[in-house]
Amino acid sequence: MRGGGLWQLGQSITRRLAQADKKAVARRCFASEAELKKTVLYDFHVAHGGKMVPFAGWSMPIQYKDSIMDSTVNCRENGSLFDVSHMCGLSLKGKDCIPFLEKLVIADVVGLAPGTGTLTVFTNEKGGAIDDSVITKVKDDHIYLVVNAGCRDKDLAHIEEHMKAYKSKGGDVSWHIHDERSLLALQGPLAAPVLQHLTKDNLSKLYFGEFRILEINGATCFLTRTGYTGEDGFEISVPSENAVDLAKAILEKSEGKVRLTGLGARDSLRLEAGLCLYGNDMEQHVTPVEAGLTWAIGKRRRSEGGFLGAEVILKQLEDGPSIRRVGFFSSGPPARSHSEVQDDKANKIGEITSGGFSPCLKKNIAMGYVKSGSHKAGTKVKIVVRGKSYDGVVTKMPFVPTKYYKPS
Repeated sequence: MRGGGLWQLGQSITRRLAQADKKAVARRCFASEAELKKTVLYDFHVAHGGKMVPFAGWSMPIQYKDSIMDSTVNCRENGSLFDVSHMCGLSLKGKDCIPFLEKLVIADVVGLAPGTGTLTVFTNEKGGAIDDSVITKVKDDHIYLVVNAGCRDKDLAHIEEHMKAYKSKGGDVSWHIHDERSLLALQGPLAAPVLQHLTKDNLSKLYFGEFRILEINGATCFLTRTGYTGEDGFEISVPSENAVDLAKAILEKSEGKVRLTGLGARDSLRLEAGLCLYGNDMEQHVTPVEAGLTWAIGKRRRSEGGFLGAEVILKQLEDGPSIRRVGFFSSGPPARSHSEVQDDKANKIGEITSGGFSPCLKKNIAMGYVKSGSHKAGTKVKIVVRGKSYDGVVTKMPFVPTKYYKPS
């Protein structure tokens, strides 16, 4: 998911809606509404009080009738339903789809068992991150993956360019972009019990990172046990004509405990979980090693390479990176993207990439990059917000413990 400062955006929109004439707000904030793409759930969001904002070329709900703070806490205590249909799902097929994909990503795709997936990174020739993606090996000749909305055009162009070259040498790979499907994310402790009401398949046998094609509420869905909140949950790829009915059924079966949740709370939830937001915490010039995603580089890939930028990345694995992504607690106002991080002598040692007030911890949290050597937990720093420096400390992430459903 791409774009920054969603939590702040939500707060400012809430204040403006309360203080200003709504028509004036519409003119200022939503001037490009006609040009924005809409998911099939757009009218459903509006009917449920969704405050719609432009996001990566789409009109998406930043929040509903409850506050972003309440929404965040409710996800961790009960559950949340997100419309993430702006993200792009696609399938790669053919007997060579796996060796083809391994040229573009850092994951050991060969080593994945059918029906399992992993977070990976598409890299460029310099080892920088083009995008992060969750990829799933459905079977040996079918890969399903989801890429970020804001990166869709460049990701698809990148994949297509390499696919044409690969096919010209006799490679057997093709793709299908799932624009006929919508994507819902159901997250939180009630996700599994609520979804179990809508399918005959036993969800207790589906663990974190696993994938299944199954009937949910009468529709054939792609179900992945994953998410972007740190909670247990699912991403459900559903035929678009069935998406509204599925959303209604999930809310109904939860008896009001699972709530529709917007991008504002999604941002604070992923920050509490220590997860990167592409465009903030990861960019084209940042490598997976610098971003703290070394674990996502398959063991075989570390020895063999064979992906774009492998020379740079494998050298960083050997020598260590010059910068590292870390978490922070801080005093004063919450640190924001681009806030400077200084050592005790006021020398710049890094920069914040995401920050805000944690609704669950009730304190300021942030992540960013610092020079290697200043990355150890407990290192005291100063964080500059609006020209003033405030005390901070480097801390391990996630800030809130993750609750992924794994075999005991």
